[in-house]
Amino acid sequence: MSFTTRPELKGTFGAASSTHWLATASAMSILERGGNAFDAAACAGFVLQVVEPHLNGPGGEVPILFWDESGHRAQVLCGQGVAPAAATIEHFESLGLQLVPGIGLLPACVPGAFGAWMTLLRDHGTMPLRTVLEPAIQYARDGYPLVPRIVQAIVAVRTLFETQWPSSAQIYLPGGDVPSLGKLFSNKALADTYLRLVEEAEKASHQREQQIDSALRGWYQGFVADRIDAFYRTEVMDSSGERQRGLLRGEDMARWRPTYEAPRICDYGDFAIAKCDSWSQGPVMLQQLNLLQADALEGLDPMGDELVHRMVEAAKLAFADRDAWYADPRAIDVPLDELLSMPYAAARRPLIDDRASSLIRPGRPGGLAPQLSLHEDHSRALAAGGFLFGAGEPTFAALPAHAWQPTEEIVVGDTCHIDVADRWGNLVAATPSGGWLSSSPVVPGLGFSLNTRLQMTWLDRRMRNALRPGYRPLTTLSPSLAFKQGQAYAAFGTPGGDQQDQWQTAFAVRHLRMGMTMQEAIDAPAWHMNHFTASFWPRLVERQRLTVESRFPQQSIDALRRRGHEVVVGDAWSEGRLSACARERIGPGRFMFKAAANPRGMQGYAAAR
Repeated sequence: MSFTTRPELKGTFGAASSTHWLATASAMSILERGGNAFDAAACAGFVLQVVEPHLNGPGGEVPILFWDESGHRAQVLCGQGVAPAAATIEHFESLGLQLVPGIGLLPACVPGAFGAWMTLLRDHGTMPLRTVLEPAIQYARDGYPLVPRIVQAIVAVRTLFETQWPSSAQIYLPGGDVPSLGKLFSNKALADTYLRLVEEAEKASHQREQQIDSALRGWYQGFVADRIDAFYRTEVMDSSGERQRGLLRGEDMARWRPTYEAPRICDYGDFAIAKCDSWSQGPVMLQQLNLLQADALEGLDPMGDELVHRMVEAAKLAFADRDAWYADPRAIDVPLDELLSMPYAAARRPLIDDRASSLIRPGRPGGLAPQLSLHEDHSRALAAGGFLFGAGEPTFAALPAHAWQPTEEIVVGDTCHIDVADRWGNLVAATPSGGWLSSSPVVPGLGFSLNTRLQMTWLDRRMRNALRPGYRPLTTLSPSLAFKQGQAYAAFGTPGGDQQDQWQTAFAVRHLRMGMTMQEAIDAPAWHMNHFTASFWPRLVERQRLTVESRFPQQSIDALRRRGHEVVVGDAWSEGRLSACARERIGPGRFMFKAAANPRGMQGYAAAR
């Protein structure tokens, strides 16, 4: 066994893992009180909204992938909201825009996270609304300790808050200054919002399910929707450099509902992986595994250049298909059946050779001609001089010089993740995101910002992922389930935007095929490539860039450069944010649980007993 930063935890009662220790502890507290994985995941999801406001929020979105042991099936609960009815390409063209802005009011979709968590709780949970929301309310009202990256995120957008977004300054610059690292920070407006929903629900009914339905009405048809509607009719500064009025209205929120869907599942040797459909980038993981083949990597060094090279080149082909073909399948026919077929993978596999490809090569499923964006020059011009207040989700982006001093590369927007396994055998993997504190101004009186997910659509009618009112944008959010010899086995995932299905693929290969424990696979030196159109404003196109952690052997780094990769050596612990939970049956109705979490950033923790 190789070095790990902490043990892979094991137990027979249950397990939880997430990107923040307070969410993990909250999930375990629900399990200890008799709740199931769905209760615990919902509780942790709401806690994450409070304690990681730079990574997600109540106005964001969440895809939830879960295994229901009683129904013996895997399902997706889609909490990705749709584009507003007024969000047409013609409207953006009338504003002189070629891209949807990365921040502000214009890029908002219907906020889907609240609806998805409440629906999961109502349909699959067991606990009352107040019990599940109570930890989030307490942290928002009484305070929680700030981690360094929250403070960094606030510093990065301080000038924007002070000069343009006063409602955000009111929350995140208490007393007119940046809050202190490690001190307790509260958001009483958010606590009041959730407490009002609970109190109105309890007045409406004594029944659990009816209370949850009441909270949903309060959010999507009541006071929350009303305040969002009113605020989004105003004008605020965004990354276009102009003050723009929002498009989201109460009617958009009232019409929307989260949806249950069947996941996409592909075999990988003795295992199978389940992902969301093509409104998520999740199928790129399945395409990568198909290209790599289960037995082709046997015997390779997990830190060697041969493994990394093959995986990077497979990722290039899969992400090219994402950019050319993926979209909301309800809006347009996506040839995903063929993209995920083994004959298609076999036809594409010879494109992987010993050299790093400099080409972006989408396939031609069904003989169709792929369409890629023609905005590369415009995007580079924006990147060179058009940033006003930062990018849409600069997970690995350096802020512009005028955004804050001194300049350095920091995270000001990203995502989070939660996994839960309970003693009845249920598994939940969820990747909440959006509504970052730096993405859009706080809605007055509610205490939270809304998502900016529309920036992931195109204002180019030829693109499959073109902006369409009432439909979902293509999202990078991508939780995972794994099956082992036909049995539900693991829930896992990571933040990271375009990197999510690169880090998860490496985790799956190292854990499922190379025999590493979950914690070993998470801790092992990691990488990501940039060879695609970035999903977030200003939609940069990069080629051949490969970022590796400095813990990789120097001989592997040198060999990758000889193969033609433009290798950037990052910090020793800079790549990946994975968490995971697993279950293995040890008898009738009994399971052994495992949990592991990411040490990078010193926030992620797992628990099991």
